[in-house]
Amino acid sequence: MEKEISRAVIRRMPRYYRYLGELIDAGVERISSNDLSSRMNVTASQIRQDLNNFGGFGQQGYGYNVKYLYEEIGKILGLSEKHNIIIVGAGNLGQALANYVEFEKFGFRIIALFDVNPKLKGQSIRGIGIHMLDELDAFIRKEHVDIAALTVPKANADTIAAHLVELGIPAIWNFAHVDLKLPDQNVVVESVHLSDSLMQLSYNIAKNKKE
Repeated sequence: MEKEISRAVIRRMPRYYRYLGELIDAGVERISSNDLSSRMNVTASQIRQDLNNFGGFGQQGYGYNVKYLYEEIGKILGLSEKHNIIIVGAGNLGQALANYVEFEKFGFRIIALFDVNPKLKGQSIRGIGIHMLDELDAFIRKEHVDIAALTVPKANADTIAAHLVELGIPAIWNFAHVDLKLPDQNVVVESVHLSDSLMQLSYNIAKNKKE
């Protein structure tokens, strides 16, 4: 039986990956958990515990081979594979996602956007075409799609998400301001609530003013 990894550990893995990538760009070949700790503001003990969930990767007295650890964490995160993404909702947020070129560096390729606004039909973002929502079914039957990013109003989110599940989309990246209620729990959902992050920031501002 596969070991269950906590969400807290999984949330830290992309941070490790990002920092290790920066170390590679800086020409660093190896690093200790203590040095990585000071850069990431995570304790050395926590780093070792996190990585031990996947096998460890370090050597006593040597630390971590930066390139090797970077590649292994990339495999853990599934970045050794390419992922095709569609964006459902080509408003400001959907277009901003399509314009973010960094996704491609990690193997995430946006292949189409969909919307109901006829004024957007035939337009493109960075060469990525905007299609009408009624073309969605035919497109998914023709193209391999791994992830659907949902950037639609919350009133429409559940209906569209359920339809994406029916079409066989295995993962939904949910930016709608609602927790999705889906009929099939086998689909992977990652919800991004931007307002939640902003409220946490507001809390910390208020907390600092009191101290």
